Amino acid sequence: MNIEHVKAELHAAAATATQAYLDKHYEGDDWGACGFAWVLIEPAHKGNTKLGKAERKVYESLGAKKDWTGKTYQIWNPSNMGCQNVDAKHEGAAAAAKVLQGVGIEASAQSRLD
Repeated sequence: MNIEHVKAELHAAAATATQAYLDKHYEGDDWGACGFAWVLIEPAHKGNTKLGKAERKVYESLGAKKDWTGKTYQIWNPSNMGCQNVDAKHEGAAAAAKVLQGVGIEASAQSRLD
């Protein structure tokens, strides 16, 4: 797996999906409910094992950081778009999660209202 390629692909997919949602539903304007979205990554191995440490390096190379529980990883706003629309950002997070799932990483889109 080429980490840099996957990272670029997940951000591009997220940006495309976020912009497509805005264009379809808001004609490019940033209306709608305000909120946040991110990709949640579930590690397959415990962090203190050899496999867990290798897995952590991959996730961190993708730009993921441990969440507040210390058990999962998150990539916040993978589209890097400055909009506030939670639905648009969730679409982007879902597209990014799909890219990660395609390379065997257990990932899902998460969001919450602000």
